[in-house]
Amino acid sequence: MAESVRRLLGRPGSVSLQPYTKLLKTIEEREEALRALSDAELTEAAAELGNAELPYDRSDLTELCALGREAARRTLGERPFDTQLIGVMALLDGHVAEMATGEGKTLTGALAAAGFALRGQRVHVLSVNDYLARRDAEWMGPLYRLLGVEVGWIGQESTTEERRAAYAADITYASVSELGFDVLRDRLATDPADLVVPEPNVAIIDEADSVLVDEARVPLVLAGAAEPAESDAAMAELVRKLRPGIDYRVDDDGRNVHLTDAGIDAVEKALGGVDLYSAEDTTLLSRVNLALHAHALLQRDVHYVVRDGKVRLINESRGRIALLQRWPDGLQAAVEAKEHLAASETGEVLDSITVQSLVLRYPIRCGMTGTAMAVAEQLREFYELEVAVIPPNKPNIRVDEEDRLYATAEEKEDALVEKVAEVHATGRPILIGTQDVAESERLAKRLERAGLECVVLNAKNDADEAAVIAEAGTYGRITVSTQMAGRGTDIRLGGSDMKDRDRVVATGGLYVIGYGRYPSSRLDDQLRGRAGRQGDPGGSVFYVSVEDDLITNNVPEARGYRVSSADGEITDPAWRQTVNHAQRIAEGQLLELHRNTWRYNKLIDVQRSVVLEHRRAVLHDNLGSRQLAVDCPATYEELVEQVGEEEVARAARLVTLYHLDRGWTDHNAFLADLREGIHLRFLGRRDPLDEFNRDAVPAFKGFLDEARARAAEMFAELKVVDGRLDVAGAGVKRPSTTWTYMVQDQPFSTDFENIVGRVKNLVGRD
Repeated sequence: MAESVRRLLGRPGSVSLQPYTKLLKTIEEREEALRALSDAELTEAAAELGNAELPYDRSDLTELCALGREAARRTLGERPFDTQLIGVMALLDGHVAEMATGEGKTLTGALAAAGFALRGQRVHVLSVNDYLARRDAEWMGPLYRLLGVEVGWIGQESTTEERRAAYAADITYASVSELGFDVLRDRLATDPADLVVPEPNVAIIDEADSVLVDEARVPLVLAGAAEPAESDAAMAELVRKLRPGIDYRVDDDGRNVHLTDAGIDAVEKALGGVDLYSAEDTTLLSRVNLALHAHALLQRDVHYVVRDGKVRLINESRGRIALLQRWPDGLQAAVEAKEHLAASETGEVLDSITVQSLVLRYPIRCGMTGTAMAVAEQLREFYELEVAVIPPNKPNIRVDEEDRLYATAEEKEDALVEKVAEVHATGRPILIGTQDVAESERLAKRLERAGLECVVLNAKNDADEAAVIAEAGTYGRITVSTQMAGRGTDIRLGGSDMKDRDRVVATGGLYVIGYGRYPSSRLDDQLRGRAGRQGDPGGSVFYVSVEDDLITNNVPEARGYRVSSADGEITDPAWRQTVNHAQRIAEGQLLELHRNTWRYNKLIDVQRSVVLEHRRAVLHDNLGSRQLAVDCPATYEELVEQVGEEEVARAARLVTLYHLDRGWTDHNAFLADLREGIHLRFLGRRDPLDEFNRDAVPAFKGFLDEARARAAEMFAELKVVDGRLDVAGAGVKRPSTTWTYMVQDQPFSTDFENIVGRVKNLVGRD
């Protein structure tokens, strides 16, 4: 009934499965005949599907699913369920298939990828991490080979040649961030032979909600090395002495921190009686804000870890180390100073891309996840995707208990440890989901003190994740893990070999405990979904306290709860609604972050596309050479005569690309500064987004003409050295190294806060 109503109203999640279910009988009828084929004959039959165009007609669709089912049976020992085939058909029609954990999304995605590839489409299967990309590509490799298609995969450590080879395959597995950074690096290529990523055709997104929603809040930013950074150890020591709540306060959402009047006085006194808000030294306030942000908002083992003498960022949505990622300059150095580490080199932003822009490059896009309906509106709004809810192969019999709510974090932890001891005594395997590294390690130590041995999985040992997760269903096992989204490995009752399956089933199956509700109900559901796979028994419960960040950050004014037991438990139904309300507020804030990222990048994408199209013509069509022949005719003729047309064309290309890229880097910096302070326009009752567009459009006017003029000026000064044009000597330089930034909107104090601070300071002195 609900599905029919959604379809009637045109709401997301309204994709009807009836056209697919009607084909299941025909698919099954083909099974016996296909089993009689040799492997070579089956490969040939699959190749015949490539004789038509997309989309598949119904007869070809049934043949593809039948061939895929038989190929999977032969190569993987798995006969796809009917529900998996329905998922395949939904993906081939360009939808997001919602399939519960354990329902076989990996095989479903592989069969759909093969279906697209057999029709001549280049397919990129995008996941949330490198581990899953490699695992799935290797796992599904035999299936692909039998169907006559090639597969490759890309990881953070893949070389340029390995990347080029992987992208040349019919199907390429990669994390969304690796693909994005390859696209960004290609935008800096100065020779067509250096390009790595081919033209996009089809994107199949695994864990679609994590990639398209969670990852989309953080733009992918490529930066290039500029110069060594200076450590601001003195400022780190200064803010370390400030008193929280007295000298500085953190905003309710935990994203900003600001000095109080007392803090301003303390800092100015410590710095020798300076005026922080004086126009004489505008960098001083920025240094204070950076050090304070690093001290108060960025927590070790929550936002980053220190490994091998370096600050390593933790990707909050994945719970893993984010290799080659760092904060914007100044903030990175501030964290390094906080941890008494040498400052790494600074850099400048070369280019950036949002997940929306990256995915919308693909004419055909689809995906799969266990929790799509909760973000169906966003999938439609940002990606023009509809959700097809695929029923489970077997009914879900997991028992989800009501949240246990406590007055304090300590009482919550006491009750949770007591519950773990009680359940563990029965031999029932337990999976505890935490939200950060520090939380997981603190809880593990508490469990150990209680005589409860556990295995911990977090960003410090994420290389072991497959083995840890695979054994989480072992009899008597206690596993403590940070973010479970995208972990990928199934938790089988009885362990990976399932030898104790019956004994674990008798205990009630895997018991999932959430150490606090997440900022998103989807993450709650992803954790719960680890229990009860494929009709297994299981259970789940979440322990929450009034002191949890979810509550204090989103409903800090909530008071008046009634403690109804000696252990601090709150059973007041109204307070359960308060927890749900806090989560809805958090989800709204995350949506607004996503929406703001999208809104502000729409215009930037338009401007970037103009630059990229011009760059493509320079790179492939000798546009730079033709322009410089017109702009510098005398110089151009003289240099052909001296070194030949091919060498002049090379130099013209490098010079033109340098000034295009240099200009875009500078324009990017202007847009970032504009974005940072644009909310000030709100004080004049003007819309910040309109104001951003109003300033950004004229700033871009004449961009190409200016880049062309600068290229002509440099070209006219080129010298011939050893028979070649010395472009490096003329000033053409490329960054020696690149890295990626993790950025959030307004990561530290804004111009508005600085102005307010200045006003407060002046008033205080009067």
